[in-house]
Amino acid sequence: MGEKGAAGDNISFLLSLRAVREFRPDPVPEKVIGDILEVARLSGSASNKQPWEFVVVWDRATLRALAAVEGYAYHLKDAPLGIVPVMAGEREEQESYDEGRLCERIMLAAKAHGVGSSIGWFVGSGVAEVKELLGIPQERRVRSAISLGYPDGAARRRRGAPARKPLSEIVHEERYG
Repeated sequence: MGEKGAAGDNISFLLSLRAVREFRPDPVPEKVIGDILEVARLSGSASNKQPWEFVVVWDRATLRALAAVEGYAYHLKDAPLGIVPVMAGEREEQESYDEGRLCERIMLAAKAHGVGSSIGWFVGSGVAEVKELLGIPQERRVRSAISLGYPDGAARRRRGAPARKPLSEIVHEERYG
């Protein structure tokens, strides 16, 4: 396939990524999880600090408990798998940026295997509860969780495609406005 075809296929793949919050109960195979974590491990970071570790959660009770803490991670409740990035907590600004890149790459790696995902976050008292639930040291930073699993296609069809603003409403040339 020529370069133009490969680029078009890659763009189509990127455009197809959507948040999935309703999952079939099927487990995600170890090989798929390994691929996702390898992509995460090799993600870029500011100054190549790689300020992350991961807690991979399969336990149903733990996923339900994580879904119930303050924040927006309810979709973990029915997911077969969750990944919680644990950041070093040393460089807040850089790590916030790195964590966003990291989470998107996890979601794209999952999508490459046909696994759906959604990002969620913890706020307020939810952060301390997550640290307690998962045994994360106090000095580490936890703010995100990614639910993963095979999409429930019937639920997706009921919702329909998400609306997006046209480029003409969001792109400015040379200067804002």
